[in-house]
Amino acid sequence: MGGTEVPRASFVLGQLEAVDGEAILSFCVDSGLSDTSPDEGLIEDLTIEDKAVEQLAEGLLSHYLPDLQRSKQALQELTQNQVVLLDTLEQEISKFKECHSMLDINALFAEAKHYHAKLVNIRKEMLMLHEKTSKLKKRALKLQQKRQKEELEREQQREKEFEREKQLTARPAKRT
Repeated sequence: MGGTEVPRASFVLGQLEAVDGEAILSFCVDSGLSDTSPDEGLIEDLTIEDKAVEQLAEGLLSHYLPDLQRSKQALQELTQNQVVLLDTLEQEISKFKECHSMLDINALFAEAKHYHAKLVNIRKEMLMLHEKTSKLKKRALKLQQKRQKEELEREQQREKEFEREKQLTARPAKRT
């Protein structure tokens, strides 16, 4: 039991020496730890080693804990900043999408304006053609009426001439 404790303590001490050699060495000298054999004062060594381990752990924690807490706080701040940046980035992306869709909408409006102008031109042409056809129909109707009138007059003229010729032709006298 006592033989397993000493190597563990020396292992802990060996690891701690790599961290802060001077502080640990002075602690070992002040607390009375030495490289004695495990057989000498086992119970004393165990209590001293437990105290030493506890004091070393407290020293290690007191030495590194503030830095670790500051690092933890800095990481939390960085994480919060990243969240804010991600939100901002998502908003900017949505703005770019809106701008892109606005460009599409603007293109659609330009196209609609172009086709509206075409429709207005077609309507003007149709109105002009309608007016021309109306005028042509009126003219055709007048011409037809004029022709009918002329034909009627010719027919009447023919009938008059026929009647006149009838009257001018010699008639045999009637004998009574």
